[in-house]
Amino acid sequence: MPTIRDIAAASGVSAATVSLVLNGKGEISEATRVRVLEAVSRLKYVPRASRSRSSEVKETLRFLKIAKHGQTVNRDHSHFISDYIDGMSQEALRRGYALEVTSHDGETIAAIAEAVAGAAGVSGIIALGTELSEGDIRLLQSVGTPIVFIDTFHDVVEANFVNMNNIDAVYKVLERFKSRGFSRVGFVASHVGTTNFKLRYDAFFRNMERLGLEVDPSLIISVESTFNGAHRGTSEYLASGGELAECYFCTNDIMAFGFARALRENGIGIPQDVSLIGFDNLPMSATSDPPLTTIDVSKRKIGFHAVALLDDIINGPPDLPCVKMLVGADLVARSSG
Repeated sequence: MPTIRDIAAASGVSAATVSLVLNGKGEISEATRVRVLEAVSRLKYVPRASRSRSSEVKETLRFLKIAKHGQTVNRDHSHFISDYIDGMSQEALRRGYALEVTSHDGETIAAIAEAVAGAAGVSGIIALGTELSEGDIRLLQSVGTPIVFIDTFHDVVEANFVNMNNIDAVYKVLERFKSRGFSRVGFVASHVGTTNFKLRYDAFFRNMERLGLEVDPSLIISVESTFNGAHRGTSEYLASGGELAECYFCTNDIMAFGFARALRENGIGIPQDVSLIGFDNLPMSATSDPPLTTIDVSKRKIGFHAVALLDDIINGPPDLPCVKMLVGADLVARSSG
């Protein structure tokens, strides 16, 4: 049976790094995690705890990291994708599966589905649904392999989803603003086609009404979801004489960073003039200037639940109803808001 040293040699890293990846610890880059997990899959390595339960590795689970347009699935968000992989790899190995990670950047969904259909020995699929449409989801389902989608959610699509609870998360943001006495609440939205962005947009309006706060459409800004795009869009808004709210909820942390930079360049202080809350709790949120108040959702927990659900589908009866699971969020309070 292969050892951790064999995995280290095959992936070109130290045995200590392999151990960190397998245990979901350490600040390991996404590229290194993917390389180690690919070696784990190729060599069919099983940790001792799993060996005691089974004499051999079950067939592979494949994680599809899909970037259709790269506006949200890009290197700025590599940390949370690594967290997904950590959660998946730990639970897959515990259940005796090998986890295979494949990246698809700019490929058509039809081409990805064709590649999946032709793959031998893949028992189930977890697909990163961040940039997928309803049509994309149905196309991947048509392959016939058991599949779970993460980082997206559709009420009326008959598919298995594990996602964050956006309504609950946005409520916590707006509740904090209200508790601090703010009534003019702004929103930095994005026109990029991502389901979670749309869910947060809808949640903003629903929760503003729930909390008795009035929505002012003039205080909603729509920008691109990249740092440069958010910075550029905000700068243009300010240059055109756009009005500012007392506080802003930003659809994600990357957009919050670009928004904040544009504010600073125009002499607007955070939080002295404008309070700010993001979403994702990326590592740089704690060290930004000022440190960013943000929403934290456990990506490892989402990855863990995706594997557990997929295992149930693989081993359960063929007529199991679809499962749509939402993981709760915590607000991490820092000085920006």
